[in-house]
Amino acid sequence: MATEMLNADPEGIDGVRMTWNVWPRTKVEASKCVIPIAASISPIRSHPDIPALPYAPLRCKTCVAVLNPFCHVDFTAKIWTCPFCFQRNHFPPQYAAISESNVPAELYSQYTTIQYSLPNSMVAASDGGGAAAALPPPPVYVFVLDTCMIEEEMGFVKSALKRAIGLLPDNALIGFISYGTQVHVHELGFSELSKVYIFRGSKEISKDQVLDQLGLGIAGRRAGPAAAGYLKGPVQNGFPNSGVNRFLLPASDCEYTLNSLLDELQADQWPVPPGNRALRCTGVALSVAAGLLGACLPGTGARIIALVGGPCTEGPGTIVSKDLSEPARSHKDLDKDAAPYFQKAVKFYENLSKQLVNQGHVLDLFASALDQVGVAEMKVAVERTGGLVVLAESFGHSVFKDSFRRLFEEGEQSLGLCFNGTLEINCSKDIKIQGIIGPCTSLEKKGPAVADTVIGQGSTTAWKMCSVDKNACLTVYFDISSSERSNPPGTINPQLYLQFLTSYQNPDGQLLLRVTTVSRRWIDTIVSSEELVQGFDQETAAVVMARLCSHKMELEEGFDATRWLDRNLIRLCSKFGDYRKDDPTTFTLNPCFSLFPQFMFNLRRSQFVQVFNNSPDETAYFRMLLNRESISNAAVMIQPSLISYSFNSPPSPALLDVASIAADRILLLDTYFSVVIFHGMTIAQWRNMGYQNDPQHQLFAQLLQAPHDDAQVIIRERFPVPRLVVCDQHGSQARFLLAKLNPSATYTNANEMAAGSDVIFTDDVSLQVFFEHLQRLAVQS
Repeated sequence: MATEMLNADPEGIDGVRMTWNVWPRTKVEASKCVIPIAASISPIRSHPDIPALPYAPLRCKTCVAVLNPFCHVDFTAKIWTCPFCFQRNHFPPQYAAISESNVPAELYSQYTTIQYSLPNSMVAASDGGGAAAALPPPPVYVFVLDTCMIEEEMGFVKSALKRAIGLLPDNALIGFISYGTQVHVHELGFSELSKVYIFRGSKEISKDQVLDQLGLGIAGRRAGPAAAGYLKGPVQNGFPNSGVNRFLLPASDCEYTLNSLLDELQADQWPVPPGNRALRCTGVALSVAAGLLGACLPGTGARIIALVGGPCTEGPGTIVSKDLSEPARSHKDLDKDAAPYFQKAVKFYENLSKQLVNQGHVLDLFASALDQVGVAEMKVAVERTGGLVVLAESFGHSVFKDSFRRLFEEGEQSLGLCFNGTLEINCSKDIKIQGIIGPCTSLEKKGPAVADTVIGQGSTTAWKMCSVDKNACLTVYFDISSSERSNPPGTINPQLYLQFLTSYQNPDGQLLLRVTTVSRRWIDTIVSSEELVQGFDQETAAVVMARLCSHKMELEEGFDATRWLDRNLIRLCSKFGDYRKDDPTTFTLNPCFSLFPQFMFNLRRSQFVQVFNNSPDETAYFRMLLNRESISNAAVMIQPSLISYSFNSPPSPALLDVASIAADRILLLDTYFSVVIFHGMTIAQWRNMGYQNDPQHQLFAQLLQAPHDDAQVIIRERFPVPRLVVCDQHGSQARFLLAKLNPSATYTNANEMAAGSDVIFTDDVSLQVFFEHLQRLAVQS
């Protein structure tokens, strides 16, 4: 039973999974392991066994690590020794009663992850805000709506917005900005009639200019009623009376105003000459939104929710010219440096992300259009602020509507969105941190644990996560710094320790600190390679390699991803396979590695590596989700799951192979981004004849319904909501399934096939051929 539980939740209470669960002692040995030493962490994942303590943690006076079950405690002298820096610390007076039979929760061996609630007065004191700041400021949502759309799309997006505003908590503050050729900031506090501040869409605008024009600048504040001192003035809605509450109002006060404003809002009236794109100034609109939020109190959790319906063609952040004869940039253009707007737009969004991270605010992007809208350029601002991203074809599509609703839902369906997160990592001597791939920003906090090489957000031991949710996941890449000489064997601790400290503000404004301390064993690989092998996590390794490969594809010019993956796989099989030199028939792979080559085969074919036929926007979207989702979700993106339904057996997993298709079967494919229900030929014919409506054929009706029920379970659990495709064998939409299957039957060997199955018209190699080549290359001397 225990093993079943373990398999059900491989991350356990800590939410940590590592590529290697036993670590090689030296840098040289680590490089021989081929797969980098990395940990995937889910900083605030919920788990029923995590205890919540109502007091502040006890910290080591030298390295600031938090008291944990791995500390050595001397109960008579009331001293604890920190496992990271070996500093001896005295317990404070409130721990006077501890003894071997009476230990505080943070020393229980099973509580390697623990949550502390920090009193908000601690935050107030550090902000210098006095008693006023002791009440947490309510969360802020600024909706930025693109109005360059056809009436039908405007209708869809307005109704989604109205639903969302109804779901927000009453105290949440709402701001509203609409934009087309110009940016309109709506003063919601002026309810007598609609009052709008207009910004020109063609020129870049700084935060101070935004605040001055809205009357929120220093000059505007002095003249206002709060002249007695900016922060000491009366506090309203958790904000000083600085005038920002003209634009940001509690949901309960402005729901009516906003609904009537949306009813009257029209599509952008600026004329669009034939053969031209609409003038759309997305960059300026987001700058203005970030500037407006700059007037909030520090420590306020705020989200800019951008609803974008097309490419930016005006002002900073432009991705394509106004002329429709010029297409938006493709991957080929980016490779050949033939995308004139790309670098400039990325630079603009990089600067915007710095401003948002300094303010602690988030950019969420909901893009719905048939053309590209610039997700590839905005990626940096969304990812570094921890924002969410959803890409759909229309605002009327369920992918957008259901995902947008999930953002505001509470209860079971809630995403658990939290604000103002900071992650710090402590690690044992000889472990260095190269960096993190995932939704966060480096705080450039130097220390002895910083590695020389950087992967992702590096050169630091602390990161900012402006937004973090219960599903968010980060990948930390480590480096071993010790050499043989620095530690003679026998003198050193066989255990290594890592501590992850995540402080964040939950949706109610409560400040929490999650502390996870994990321990693993060092081994001398010369002695015990077997233990190293047993500690390998194939699924995590596949995802870590996929994230690293995507990262290199974005950064390194001319990087050949397929060759890089192949070379690493061959090295891994040469090192850990059992074989006689130059004899491929003798090659066997330990079960701890046996699934890994298949993951690599599917990764090579996936949309992360084969960018042909995807736009740069789609590729950026896929990569952002790959980098932020849990290991099990990311593994499904790389290697989709397939379930088969038939009369003669209960639903069961099927091989991701074209041979799994049969005329009398229904297949359910989950690729994370879409869920496909595929009916075999015979099943489709029976369904078209209406057999399922005949009481004699109840079993058939149940068989038809079962995959739909299972698909709904998947869709309900997931964000962004996947696209549901229902198709039949030989139908045009069957391509969604065929593209993901191993082409074991192609037009070259179609004569060997079973009746009722299918062929894939491709020149791609099959898994079988891939394995044969791998064996041949791995055993070469």
